[in-house]
Amino acid sequence: MIQIRAVVLLLLPILWLAASHAEDLGSPNFNDEFSKQESIYRSEGQQVIEGYTVDRALLTYAHGLSSGFDRALASLGPADRWLDIGAGQGQAILDYYAPSYDRMHFAGRDRRGAKAQAVAISIEDRRTPLWQQTAATLGVNQIQYLSGRRLREYSLKELGRFQVITDVMGGFSYTDNLSRFMETALGLLELNGSLFTVLQDVHREDGTNSPFYPGSPFLTEIVNADGSELKVCSWLKRITCAEVTCEGKSWEPPTEAFRIRKVCNDVTVPPLGLVHYQAGTPPERRFELKH
Repeated sequence: MIQIRAVVLLLLPILWLAASHAEDLGSPNFNDEFSKQESIYRSEGQQVIEGYTVDRALLTYAHGLSSGFDRALASLGPADRWLDIGAGQGQAILDYYAPSYDRMHFAGRDRRGAKAQAVAISIEDRRTPLWQQTAATLGVNQIQYLSGRRLREYSLKELGRFQVITDVMGGFSYTDNLSRFMETALGLLELNGSLFTVLQDVHREDGTNSPFYPGSPFLTEIVNADGSELKVCSWLKRITCAEVTCEGKSWEPPTEAFRIRKVCNDVTVPPLGLVHYQAGTPPERRFELKH
């Protein structure tokens, strides 16, 4: 049976598996952990793993992401597009289309006119009757729900480009190939568009926090080839054509929100290799910077 440990993130319960502290980095064997992780993704109904949250509201996004997210989303117009990665039931997109959204974002409402097109991506199909009802009342493809594949399995031709991309405990927190995830996400951004995402229990840019559980590692870690630490924020800032801001959040475990704005098209992401992965919600991961 999988052992789990409980914490709170973004006002919701988030659980992950207990850490192992030693691993042969020269010959990692991740098959068992990948299999466990896949079972978490595919859990349904009463069998959904506790802590695998699929119904986050847009208000949770606004509280958990960088402070510029709410304004960036509210500034989108009918010619713009928003991609939500790891969307679960798509509740955030449904909240965006609810009448209450404009009442809460009155400034600029007349300029916005119709809402931006929104696309939800999820490994599993978790659409609810409310999603189907909302989609039926809107124009064709005004909201879309794509499932069954990971982000890296979609082409630019299939998805197109977006002014805003969000990832709240989605692929950025779960992927086993962090550099490829960033390459794909930034490739989908329009010039000057922004990716908003977050990590929990990560060593923040200012270095003031310790792992949430004494004796355990941070959930996501990056090391240089010599084994020295490279903070996630610092790694993101090495991406070319990206303007990155990192913002600590006051939840437990400590979280850090990232805004990555694409400022030119010649994007290069420093490559990482996976050296540790333990299934969970989200998984425990360690990457090594490649040269």
